[in-house]
Amino acid sequence: MDNTLEASAQRFLKLATRLRRLGADAPVSDGALISPSHLALLEYVATFPGCGVQEIADGLKLSPPTVSVGVRQLEKMDWLARQPHPDDRRAIQLFLTSTGEDVYRRAHAFHRRKFGRLLQGLTPEERDTLLTLLERAVNAAESSEK
Repeated sequence: MDNTLEASAQRFLKLATRLRRLGADAPVSDGALISPSHLALLEYVATFPGCGVQEIADGLKLSPPTVSVGVRQLEKMDWLARQPHPDDRRAIQLFLTSTGEDVYRRAHAFHRRKFGRLLQGLTPEERDTLLTLLERAVNAAESSEK
């Protein structure tokens, strides 16, 4: 087996593609699928209610115009709502609507089930090893970005 970094990256990419396909047809809201980018925005706002566009852009490492487009799309779907910032009239705060909270909750539950199916074939020790190695890999990748 070719164990070069390039071969390992290609193998990982194939696994990531297969992982995305697990339950890829699961609807989240009224038969609609949620895109990964919309889910990332919803998750950020759910985690940091009252955040602004710039904060989301910084947190997700995206440009503010990209975030603004996504925010407008989620507003049209009634998943996000803008409110004026109480201390800065020029700024806005973003919050999930009740529909957005429901979509986020269902998407989160779907992903827990999906990853539960993935991990159920492993022993508790294997799960711990897999997750520990993934955490190490992500930490190393994040450190190399700085």
